Amino acid sequence: MPETGRVPTTLCPCGSGLPYADCCGRLHDGTATAATAEQLMRSRYSAFAVGDPAYLLRTWHSSTRPGAIDLDPRIRWIGLEVLRTTGGGLLATVGTVEFRAHSVVDRAAGTQHEESRFVREDGQWRYLDGDPLD
Repeated sequence: MPETGRVPTTLCPCGSGLPYADCCGRLHDGTATAATAEQLMRSRYSAFAVGDPAYLLRTWHSSTRPGAIDLDPRIRWIGLEVLRTTGGGLLATVGTVEFRAHSVVDRAAGTQHEESRFVREDGQWRYLDGDPLD
């Protein structure tokens, strides 16, 4: 679990309707791994929402992973819409997820619309890269 003090005690930020501890919290603390590309994408959104850059780095593909991530503490992630998934299932090796992530920065609403690509690396789903759509 990240030690930012921002971990939600109620519902998971990914929008599953489950408590954080029973959803993305299990992936963030390492007790579970993502079974699908969409689950990984949702858990990465939640990592942004709770301020867990270590999880983001762990789940980034080695060929595109940056050396470090600095999260902007002013950004408050307030909602996620998964618009479309292609591939990325239990037995797949590649997948894409199109999503919109909603945020607030200094009282201004923002949206990130992206199609993210995921691949398996060493048997685990990893974020490869993404294309902005708006």
